[in-house]
Amino acid sequence: MPDYSFEQAALDSGFKHICGVDEAGRGPLAGPVCAAAVILPENCEIEGLNDSKKLSEKKREALFDVIIEKAVDYHIAFGTLEEIEEHNILNATYFAMNRAINGLKKVDFALIDGNRIPTDIKVQCATVVKGDSKSMSIAAASILAKVTRDRLLLEYDEKYPLYEFKKHKGYGTKLHTDLIKQYGPCEIHRLSFLKNILGDK
Repeated sequence: MPDYSFEQAALDSGFKHICGVDEAGRGPLAGPVCAAAVILPENCEIEGLNDSKKLSEKKREALFDVIIEKAVDYHIAFGTLEEIEEHNILNATYFAMNRAINGLKKVDFALIDGNRIPTDIKVQCATVVKGDSKSMSIAAASILAKVTRDRLLLEYDEKYPLYEFKKHKGYGTKLHTDLIKQYGPCEIHRLSFLKNILGDK
């Protein structure tokens, strides 16, 4: 389970405003990528907080409200579909992470999930591999990003009902790939992700 030890180490090193950063939606075939940055109060306790991938949708939704209520500050941002297509998914993820961090009122240190530091980051930072299951603030960020992106895909489901985004949230399930083959891509599909599905079309 995630704890506050990474944040505490940064506090002990003299930093005062420490955020956790994570993303959701790097793998899907449709829609933007989402990132969140969260600053939790010192010694914060949030029952049930964990890596968003290990939680049910109902639990993530409940924790989303608790995190927003308890957070000192948070910001959620996107890397757009156009940025994914033009700059690739990794760089679009970095854009989203930077926007999330830059949207905070005060921040001097960032804990980043994974093993790569985003380019152009303006604060000192450290990476934490599998940070969403180790750091409380990264776990909180993973939930905010995941829930926000899932809610957006539910809106897409209403706008593009043929693709049943409500069921797969844009990920490359058999249902989703079959529907793409049947109807072709829509305007929110990542065409660069569909080459193996569509062949030479």
